[in-house]
Amino acid sequence: MASGFHSWDYVVFIAYGALILGVGLWVSRDKKGHQKNAEDYFLASKSLPWWAIGASLIAANISAEQFIGMSGSGFALGIAIASYEWMAALTLLIVGKYFLPIFIEKGLYTIPEFVEKRFSTNLKTILAVFWIGLYVFVNLASVLYLGGLAIETIMGVDMIYAIIGLALFAAAYSLYGGLSAVAWTDVIQVVFLVLGGLVTTYLALNTVSGGEGAMAGFSAILDAAPEKFHMILDEANDNFNNLPGIWVLVGGLWVANLYYWGFNQYIIQRTLAAKSLKEAQKGILLAAFLKLLIPLIVVVPGIAAYVMINDPSIMATLGEAGISNVPTSDQADKAYPWLLQFLPTGLKGIAFAALAAAIVSSLASMINSTSTIFTMDIYKQYINKNSSDKMTVGVGRISGAIALIIAVIVAPLLGGIDQAFQFIQEYTGIVSPGILAVFILGLFWKKTTNNAAIWGAILSIPIALVLKFAPIDALEPWMHQMGITAVLTMLIIIVLSYLQNKGADDAKGIVFTKDLFKTTPLFNVGAMVVCIITAVLYALFW
Repeated sequence: MASGFHSWDYVVFIAYGALILGVGLWVSRDKKGHQKNAEDYFLASKSLPWWAIGASLIAANISAEQFIGMSGSGFALGIAIASYEWMAALTLLIVGKYFLPIFIEKGLYTIPEFVEKRFSTNLKTILAVFWIGLYVFVNLASVLYLGGLAIETIMGVDMIYAIIGLALFAAAYSLYGGLSAVAWTDVIQVVFLVLGGLVTTYLALNTVSGGEGAMAGFSAILDAAPEKFHMILDEANDNFNNLPGIWVLVGGLWVANLYYWGFNQYIIQRTLAAKSLKEAQKGILLAAFLKLLIPLIVVVPGIAAYVMINDPSIMATLGEAGISNVPTSDQADKAYPWLLQFLPTGLKGIAFAALAAAIVSSLASMINSTSTIFTMDIYKQYINKNSSDKMTVGVGRISGAIALIIAVIVAPLLGGIDQAFQFIQEYTGIVSPGILAVFILGLFWKKTTNNAAIWGAILSIPIALVLKFAPIDALEPWMHQMGITAVLTMLIIIVLSYLQNKGADDAKGIVFTKDLFKTTPLFNVGAMVVCIITAVLYALFW
């Protein structure tokens, strides 16, 4: 394309790649006289400080789903999609205060391991197999597909080669170094991610304002598309079924967020690798503040792109500048890659490095977590209970490589999905309510029994499918379906637990100590500030 990459862009991008690989391999090198063991490989030797945890949480979370998918949703439906980010900030505070103390006290490697300690090996195995399948066929495959789409749009590289390139890049350091390589390189990735995202946002808004700056551009898109700046959609909005009004704040989105941030291995794993509970909680707090910033760098550019393509004078100017591949109204996920053409030489390389950083860091996290669950919950449980540290680490590397190869094969088959972010949320939402119900009751209700949890997890799937395909208009928003599925699953577990134990506490029920959920003044003050900022944002864009 006329406004494509130039030599300096390639220099910047190659330098970024070399930096990430170099740091990843260096921090994960074998120390003299020390054989890397399972704790080193899967939990970074339990040595991560708070700032690395916070950065790594965001790098693992922000991927092509956000840069491409969420920007596409901003293009299609506006600022309302930011609820995923701002509600996530509140969810992180809940996870830090009420979930992490229990997980860290139990010395977990994996989330399925908690299930074994609280319920049974059978339920642990069921959920471990489920998570491996979800990570490979949904998470890894979708990130590879969206990343390949971005590279194909920006650089003109065939998607299959882009997908293979991303996979090889992520594998080059994550398979060798484990969580240590992933987490420490994530700190660098977040710098690129935020810097590149802010540059792209500035240039998009500056273009809308005709060169008058970002603030003028933001005012311009507010005036040009006021319908895109409502956090709470009304029923007349075409996108109400994706974000059903006030129920976003009090309904099914809590199911998605609590499941994702509290019980998702590739997210929670970096907090399990903290030096201490206080370090993990400070890292959670940092991540919550960063989540408040994310819509500025992923949603606002999508809205700016929408305004541009509907303004003939702006499009005429862009046409003269050689900006091509203009997305149509039904090509929302091409909005962000299109915007990258606006950047000047050099900065384009930084912005593309930011996008690559988001993709590669998430891939690396998913690979590491998939291999952790397979190795610790399947291999060591059923195949080789007495495996040495060397064998365990080796199996982790091999299983991660196999998962990545399968995802590379599946990824191109996802072509044709528009608003991929919403698609991923909707179909993950079929299984997440049941798992959330099992965990919430397992954590906080001592009467929950193993049999009740198993039946609840199994029955939640048909409940979700019945609600999804039921011809009832009131159930059409899939967030409603998630919320109802979670409540019904909890009721099933409660009733079955009472029938089994006649109201007595389960033998494996968690007993809370007096100070278990006590947090530091720093965490408390920071949490209050996050809550106030979130409330103000919703008040401004109600």
